[in-house]
Amino acid sequence: MVNLKLIYKVLGSLLFIEAFLMLICLGVSVYYDEDDLFAFATAIILTLIGAFTLRYYGREANNNLSRRDSYLVVTLAWTAFSLFGALPFFIGAYITNYTDAFFEAMSGFTTTGATIINDVEILPKGLLFWRSLTQWVGGLGIVFFMIAVLPSMTGGSVKVFAAEATGPVKSKMHPRLSASAKWIWSIYILLTIICIVTYWLLGMGVFDAFNYAMTTTATGGFGTHNASIAFFSSPAMEYVSTFFCFLAGVNFVLLYSVVTHFNIKRLWHSSEFRLYFFLILAFTIYVSLELILRNSYSIEHAFRSAVFTVVSFITTTGFFNDDAALWPHSTWIVLAVCMFIGGMSGSTSGGMKCIRGVMLFKMLKNEFRQMLHPSAVLPLNVDGYNISQQRRSSLMSLLLVYLLLFVVAAFLFTYLGIDSTNSVTIAMSSLGNVGPTLGRQIGPTMSWSELPAIVKWVCSFYMLLGRLEIFTVLVIFAPNYWNEN
Repeated sequence: MVNLKLIYKVLGSLLFIEAFLMLICLGVSVYYDEDDLFAFATAIILTLIGAFTLRYYGREANNNLSRRDSYLVVTLAWTAFSLFGALPFFIGAYITNYTDAFFEAMSGFTTTGATIINDVEILPKGLLFWRSLTQWVGGLGIVFFMIAVLPSMTGGSVKVFAAEATGPVKSKMHPRLSASAKWIWSIYILLTIICIVTYWLLGMGVFDAFNYAMTTTATGGFGTHNASIAFFSSPAMEYVSTFFCFLAGVNFVLLYSVVTHFNIKRLWHSSEFRLYFFLILAFTIYVSLELILRNSYSIEHAFRSAVFTVVSFITTTGFFNDDAALWPHSTWIVLAVCMFIGGMSGSTSGGMKCIRGVMLFKMLKNEFRQMLHPSAVLPLNVDGYNISQQRRSSLMSLLLVYLLLFVVAAFLFTYLGIDSTNSVTIAMSSLGNVGPTLGRQIGPTMSWSELPAIVKWVCSFYMLLGRLEIFTVLVIFAPNYWNEN
């Protein structure tokens, strides 16, 4: 059966971490002397009460986490973080109902980047920093963060990592997962620091630089200004943002390998990276031509808008430097494909991941060869790693469930009065943790505030499904999960 005491223990430890993160934001509130101090102080107290309560009930637990436990603890961890993470918004009355506050927190931690706040510029600095911090922590994973800072708490850390990690093929890492977690987080922190300094050198204020760097490297998309990166009217900043979003969409284990071996050629040894790079290149060229020919953009403006938006969509960041709702509809199809595919596995981006695209192309190639040679035994190799039949079946199952969930949500949203284009892209955006939508009712530069409450709860659930790659969440609803054997 499920080891509830151990789950209480792990969740309690995670809430202590969340309370500490809120304390950082309380410090920001004190520094800027704004009126969100009470909201954070109260949220910290309530979070600590929850943490102490859970630790009390899990005080006699051991550290032997089973595979069954790992799925539940990961799902509950992300849910608990969002439940308590909504408190600063709600207590401070900056968001007037808990549904919207929970949506904002879930969107932050899952790095979706969709917001229900119409004017983020009225928020105090502490809350703006909290929005960015939720995305930065959620970028690599909440439980993965705990593995790095509290390795003694995770006796079953490999199982937990498997339940939270993205992609069907797990990259080779250090035999001790806690050591790997620390090295990968080091790369993540280094990338964030370089991004902060670069934004600052280009003229961003220190506070904005910290916030935009955190949401850039987390491919989250929350900003401190309503106009996102476009607020700064700086082509240099847009190119820098594009570059760091691109890097954040790369597998962090691969980035770690490149940095430690000082060999950028290792990127090209990855078939997933090659697909990721050439998709961005092809889509950027197509969108640029469409903007030049149909919207009369200059060559540089068209290229900058195209590469920024394509990278933003395929890495599921959600920044914008132009209003894609005014672009030719053929570009919407390209951007929708970007939303579906996503970045590389093991990155901070969402979507189906490019590695699954590589697998599908190879499976398709094998299928044609099998038709010509029915008796042939055709292995499926990705960068020297043999994909077992079980993983191939899992891929097809995931695609089927992904499409079913997408169709159900799109139908429900249309039934509730949302226009068809927005219904489709809201469903895709939530499930892929993308953030922006395509359409005129709720465009890529607009908030989701006008959605009905039921749609916001469905979208929040879909964000969680997308971030944990569906099966980690759905398995706990299976009757067999709760059977004793």
